[in-house]
Amino acid sequence: MSAVLAPLARSVLKPALLLSPLLLAGCLATAPTMGENKGTVSGAAGGATAENQNSQLEHCDESLGTLSLYEDPAAPWWSAMRERQLGSTLPVIRLMVQQSNCFVVVERGKAFANMERERALMQSGETRAGSNFGQGQIVAADYTLTPEVQFSGKTGGGGGGIGTGALGLITAVAASVNQNEASTTLLLVDNRSGVQISAAEGTAKNFDFGVLGGGLFGNTAVGGGAYAKTPAGKVVTAAFADSFNQMVKALRNYKAQQVKGGLGTGGRLGVSGGSTAASKEADAAATSTAKPASATKPAAKKAAPKPSTTTTPPASK
Repeated sequence: MSAVLAPLARSVLKPALLLSPLLLAGCLATAPTMGENKGTVSGAAGGATAENQNSQLEHCDESLGTLSLYEDPAAPWWSAMRERQLGSTLPVIRLMVQQSNCFVVVERGKAFANMERERALMQSGETRAGSNFGQGQIVAADYTLTPEVQFSGKTGGGGGGIGTGALGLITAVAASVNQNEASTTLLLVDNRSGVQISAAEGTAKNFDFGVLGGGLFGNTAVGGGAYAKTPAGKVVTAAFADSFNQMVKALRNYKAQQVKGGLGTGGRLGVSGGSTAASKEADAAATSTAKPASATKPAAKKAAPKPSTTTTPPASK
């Protein structure tokens, strides 16, 4: 065994050899990792309680406010997820956020149309008395969380032929190792001011093991199909969990950004002739620099004293 293949067999392929019956049956994938081999989102949430949640998901002792989520269906990454038969990222993110207890999630998605329909029924008089769908009950969203998938795809693959015996199996598996990677971001915006409160990036990766069609198992195509897409979806989920964990850690030490003079009043980067405080300061500083220093006048010479013309009267005898 070559010096290059030996470490790979010890660190990655040895577990695959122990599960060789599964390899013979199809394709085997490692558990998705979040950051450093972390898990994915699972379990349930009910109010402030959570069940079977990932222990590596960050948790808040108190909620920071109400939160709506917005996913841009016109973004290129969204179309790419649909092509992989991966649906909206919002359901898993909503579960993750509620399990963390860091925010209270409010509905602003497709279900909001059903909320409006119920209110329309009440206004039409078709609902029972006491249904209590009056005005002033919908909770405002303090913040909006926007998810983005920056990258998702396969970034590695093995190579080589098919041998015989144990070495042959190692070579076959090495020829079909694929690494799935994903990078995601989450943006948190204050809905009242429009100010971005937080931004976070997360990553995840995993490995697929299996022999592609035409290899050891003939044309069974065990490395393709829907199963090959499932690990990619899990990796994207893990990357979002990593993004959210990074955001929560930053928000625990949150300190509002300050701008001298207040937010939205012109900032500190003044321009010549502007009307903001910073612009006026810039103009004043430019005028002061451009004004020439006043010349020092020479001291005036003192005139020589004139001889006195006053006649002194003679002293009396």
